[in-house]
Amino acid sequence: MTGKSSDDLIIKVPQGTTITEAETGRVIGDLTEQGQRLVVAQGGRGGRGNMRFASSTNPAPEIAENGEPGEELDIALELKVLADVGLVGFPSVGKSTLLSVVTAAKPKVAAYHFTTLVPNLGMVRLEDGRDFVMADLPGLIEGASQGVGLGIQFLRHVERTRVILHMIDMSGIDPEEDPYENFLKINNELAEYDPALLERPQIIVPTKMDMPDAEETLATFKEKLAADPNVPDDVEIMPISSLTRQGLEPLMQRTADLLDETPAFIPKGMEPDDTESALYEFSEERTPFEIDRDEDGVWVLYGDEIERLFKRTNTNYTESMMRFARQLRFMGVDEALRDAGARGGDTVQILDFQFEFEE
Repeated sequence: MTGKSSDDLIIKVPQGTTITEAETGRVIGDLTEQGQRLVVAQGGRGGRGNMRFASSTNPAPEIAENGEPGEELDIALELKVLADVGLVGFPSVGKSTLLSVVTAAKPKVAAYHFTTLVPNLGMVRLEDGRDFVMADLPGLIEGASQGVGLGIQFLRHVERTRVILHMIDMSGIDPEEDPYENFLKINNELAEYDPALLERPQIIVPTKMDMPDAEETLATFKEKLAADPNVPDDVEIMPISSLTRQGLEPLMQRTADLLDETPAFIPKGMEPDDTESALYEFSEERTPFEIDRDEDGVWVLYGDEIERLFKRTNTNYTESMMRFARQLRFMGVDEALRDAGARGGDTVQILDFQFEFEE
């Protein structure tokens, strides 16, 4: 089997997969639509046999060309949930309960922290025909943006959401918990991870309003927000109780309205792209060659272009090597070696091949 007749190597990934260069972290592509394709490495070019170099004066040349190796690239695949709306907040503020009430999702709900360890998705369907995907994201804690707990694993899922519902517990059960301080802490974690997260629409959702002290706690919370110059005057606050369903319908309607007004956000490092397939050129600019000298006095040639030419050269044939020497001369390698101080008889190396420099 030849490279030309072999099958492409296709790696199937779920929607929402981001592909990055493992070494640099640079984003290569973001596959969010069904059927999208991304080519991250091209196969090599085939070599040419001696008949391709035949001429009337040399009908049987002793020259042949190797095939060019395919491109190699270490990549990292990261799955980020595809959701229109993200529920964020400290553990046990009622995110999973809300999702279970307004969608058909059945997340684990319990009265202890970190019940949710992976994102849960649910589809919200409104009577006016609109619908959207809501994600119950695992609870954040202070320091999440720096990797405390499973913070970064959780925060990455917020990137794709277009609207954030910031849920805050108003039950007042824990007297040491200050809803206002919790609000600031969560927003700080979002900003530390990606400042752009605070640019998208956010509704503050005070939860557990069926509790006896909830109204008083909410009033104090609003007073502190009003006194904070960093909080916009038009910030939206929509209290709810998932238990009694108080405020749920207006919240879902307002969320749908914001989604109608808000376009999809482009992940960091990506450019807008409406095409279903793309080719990623990971070698944006080939380096013709560079020269270095090792501790043994050997002149070392390296660079994308010169290494590519050498790999295509069949070193078993004298004519192939003579052709390669002409290519080096045309590239300016001979002159560059002389300028660097090389003299006749010096050893020159390309990859694992050495030869003698001739002036």
